[in-house]
Amino acid sequence: MTSTTTKAAERSQKLRSLTAPTRLQIWRARGLDLVQRRLLMCSIVAFLVFRVFSAIVMQLVAGQQDPSFIFFSNGHQDYWQMTHVWDGRWYQTIVEQGYPAQLPEDGGVVQQNPWAFYPMYPAMVWVLMHLTGGSFAVVGSLLSVVLGAVAVGLMAVLVRDKVGPVVAFCVVCVFAASPPSPVLQMTYTESLALVLLIGALLALQRQQWWLASAAALATGLARPVAVPLGVVALVAVWMRWREREERPVTRPEWLAMGSTLVACGVAGGLWPAIAALRTGVPSAYTDTMASWRTGNTIVYFQPWAANFDELMGNGVLAALVLTVLIVGFVVITVGPWADAMGAVMRTWLLAYGFYLLAVLDAWTSTYRYLLFMFPILIVFVGAGWKDHAKRLLVGWRTVIWVGLGLGWQVWWCWTLLVLRHVSGDPI
Repeated sequence: MTSTTTKAAERSQKLRSLTAPTRLQIWRARGLDLVQRRLLMCSIVAFLVFRVFSAIVMQLVAGQQDPSFIFFSNGHQDYWQMTHVWDGRWYQTIVEQGYPAQLPEDGGVVQQNPWAFYPMYPAMVWVLMHLTGGSFAVVGSLLSVVLGAVAVGLMAVLVRDKVGPVVAFCVVCVFAASPPSPVLQMTYTESLALVLLIGALLALQRQQWWLASAAALATGLARPVAVPLGVVALVAVWMRWREREERPVTRPEWLAMGSTLVACGVAGGLWPAIAALRTGVPSAYTDTMASWRTGNTIVYFQPWAANFDELMGNGVLAALVLTVLIVGFVVITVGPWADAMGAVMRTWLLAYGFYLLAVLDAWTSTYRYLLFMFPILIVFVGAGWKDHAKRLLVGWRTVIWVGLGLGWQVWWCWTLLVLRHVSGDPI
């Protein structure tokens, strides 16, 4: 015991005798070693630390909320009340009342209703509420945190396979600190959808076709991402076909690859089909989605131009800014600085990006939709180059992005979580 104590004291004395830069290098080396050996643990711990930060911010802004604007409010705003605003109130309605058998209409026009929201998340919350006796806000929020932790664990593995554990940890940190990351602890489907999406991408990246099929099919009840995911699956199958001379494709593998493509197709139409069967209206889902649009109609691509025009107040300027954003996104994604992310993540970025351009009514909710574009963070931290010598200042870039994300997150919570009028700006 005395010998051990003496050695510990000697190590402590040596550490104190080192200069500050040397001590920093030692701690940095220890941190890198820990990340390389315990990537999953480090990623989940980092995610939870950032969720504590978000919880503190949400609790602080809760005091600025007017309870009269909040559905299901108990008259006192606190953290748990803040976790189920906006879409959270729709999921609470689904948990408590289910989906309507008849679409609500006003003058023959379908009104906003629960059929716009996919059922897997509220079903999971319903089961856990009955098992635990907990409230919707507490059970739903904690479920989102757990699923978010699973998602960042899968994300770390997906990214690690291409660019290594240290970069994977950096990506997780920037992602977990990003402005819309509080939705990962709110009663929203982002956490669940990320688990399924990243699971599918990881399976496609590793050519585990049956796992990819299962994950893709599950997205059909969790989030409308099956269409861009199908593009990724098609590219993954094509890449495997290109390897047929070096690695022949067996008949069972052809069957498995075909099942992945079919699963994506089925998932894309699964929830609209269920809505149609339950309500007796073939267009129940699209009619419901249109109720959130101006004029109650869905027009592809147009909302981006219209909303940018409204935001900028100048059509020419709006067109210029939108064009720069689109071109910039493509350049960032297809350039050599993104080669290391691999075909699966790169294809997902492009497919999902243009899917959003086609179907999304871009406004303040766009923030949380961008969470699914997490692979682009590999480029943002400067680690997308295949040549490791070109991956410069990855650590410092990560620190900067984390700092910016946390500051922006405070603005996000203060601006979008606090309702100052009935309509507000949705998250």
